[in-house]
Amino acid sequence: MLNARRFTLMAPLLALALPAAAAPDPGNWQAVLAEAEGQTVYWNAWGGDSRTNRYIDWVAEQMQAQHNIDVEHVKLDDTSSAVSRVLAEKQAGNDDEGSIDLIWINGENFAAMRERDLLFGPFAESLPNFALTHPDENPEVVTDFTLPTEGYESPWGKAQITFYYDSAQTESPPQDMQTLLEWAKDNPGQFSYPRIPDFTGSTFLKQALIELTDQDDALYQPVEEADFEEVTAPLWAYLDALHPHLWRSGRNFPDSGPNLRTLMSDGELSLAFSFYPTDAAVAVNEYELPESVRSYVLEDGTLGNVHFVAIPFNSPHKAGAMALANFLMSPEAQAQKQSLAMWGDHSVLDIDQLDADAQALFEQGERHVSELPADALSNTLPEPHPSWMTALQDEWLERYGVDE
Repeated sequence: MLNARRFTLMAPLLALALPAAAAPDPGNWQAVLAEAEGQTVYWNAWGGDSRTNRYIDWVAEQMQAQHNIDVEHVKLDDTSSAVSRVLAEKQAGNDDEGSIDLIWINGENFAAMRERDLLFGPFAESLPNFALTHPDENPEVVTDFTLPTEGYESPWGKAQITFYYDSAQTESPPQDMQTLLEWAKDNPGQFSYPRIPDFTGSTFLKQALIELTDQDDALYQPVEEADFEEVTAPLWAYLDALHPHLWRSGRNFPDSGPNLRTLMSDGELSLAFSFYPTDAAVAVNEYELPESVRSYVLEDGTLGNVHFVAIPFNSPHKAGAMALANFLMSPEAQAQKQSLAMWGDHSVLDIDQLDADAQALFEQGERHVSELPADALSNTLPEPHPSWMTALQDEWLERYGVDE
């Protein structure tokens, strides 16, 4: 791989003719794989859940066995910290020896990296397995929080807000935000949501806002184009009414979605939610939650999105990163990820259009009693423009961020 620092004594014209670091051509896949062999890929990904971590461990084993590529999972508490690191490297002039090769990303973090020209690409549509997503029929795999990905992100999983409850304690769970408030009043301390800026908690804010505001069209444009105070007023009024009836009277909040699950396991909550539709079923399978737990979605649908991986502009192992991104979209990896025995994260592949052998990988037998019905996720609410996420987080922290 060319390195511009080896040529500092050459003529200025030649220096201009050479890139800072020659990146592999995504269109020449055999050359990509040849260059990737023996590389170590530093994959920055959220590390806050044992299930995602065990899946990434499995991926690392497969990449070593199949491609002689080492995958190092750099566990993140907050993806924005990785974005800040890449930005700092760019500002320091580090254009080809970055510390991150692949990053699990979407939403406001993708928007921030694109705006600052921090990503390598386009590459995603050149990956051999990308065609299996059939993007013309599934535009969500090329759209991130209303923004076209333009080949700078590769899809690898789907998420959608899914509620779950203990049917031994609750016969009729709330079906919308207004009935959730009434339920919380009748069952004080039995519900909560993760503390902002946790992504699951932030998604709950967006879910509530979409349902409560009568100006939801504004959410799909940049926040600066709307009257933020007017659009969000119903949300803050709702939270003001809800918080006194939450776990610990809304004075404290769980740290994450997995913490919500732990509170359910401990019997402190009888209603919770996750951004992974099979979360409750996997937990019941692993004896973390009682068999009486059931999953459901709200009557008018719940917020969902696709999550992606992207390659920073200064990754020194772009070939290895592309090989990893491609493997993540393989039927083998997607089926393993969707398995309740591994993670339960839904596939981005168009399974109905896979060949019979590939489809067979996704067969998991009889549906788990705690899982959603097969057609329950048909009403998926699209994500607002990414600028709303940041604005909502900032306002929430201003209003409720100091624990009493």
